[in-house]
Amino acid sequence: MSDWLAMRNIVLISDPRVTSIAVEENGEALADVRGVLGVDGRLADPAGAYAHLREGLLLRLSDAQRQLPYGYRLLVVEGYRPPVLQRRYFEQYKDELRAAFPEMSPQELHVAASRYVSPIEVAPHTAGAAVDLTLATDDGAELDMGTPVNANPEQSDGACYTDAPNISAAAREHRKILGAALESAGLVNYPTEWWHWSYGDRYWAMTTNTPAALYGPRTLT
Repeated sequence: MSDWLAMRNIVLISDPRVTSIAVEENGEALADVRGVLGVDGRLADPAGAYAHLREGLLLRLSDAQRQLPYGYRLLVVEGYRPPVLQRRYFEQYKDELRAAFPEMSPQELHVAASRYVSPIEVAPHTAGAAVDLTLATDDGAELDMGTPVNANPEQSDGACYTDAPNISAAAREHRKILGAALESAGLVNYPTEWWHWSYGDRYWAMTTNTPAALYGPRTLT
């Protein structure tokens, strides 16, 4: 874990450069992406929260899809995430790290956990500002991206990092295609997770040098 914990100059979402950014909520609603984009049901919940995103993010994803090469489609895995679920994910992963690396201090555990799950106080999924997604063919078959969506750094030996060297040439090319389309539409990637892209959250604001985030935590109504 030590090489990947060094982060290779990656700014984590728990970094004060991110957490200190203000939120100037713009009031956009959460929109249902089903019927607009391809959606996978592996993380579906009864309320359909997983298939919702802020309207501005959904518009940009629609734009990104139009920019993909012929035969490629975006496949959304998870969008909005209720705060109680976000907190559970973070604490569960931190518990796994604590068991595997008992020598780590509470602060080190917090930082290490933020490579894979956002702390609740800055989590973009709870704002409807982040989407976990992958590439698929027109008929819905997922393409090789090097790891499954949501593979953590320990499981994947760091291959979940967007620029990881230990993936195949085909997976690297697919990540490049995905990234080109999403970046051109104004989204930013969280570099420890190739599948995690956002718009309007604090991490986006930090990456784009925007003074404030556009979206804060929301409740699905």
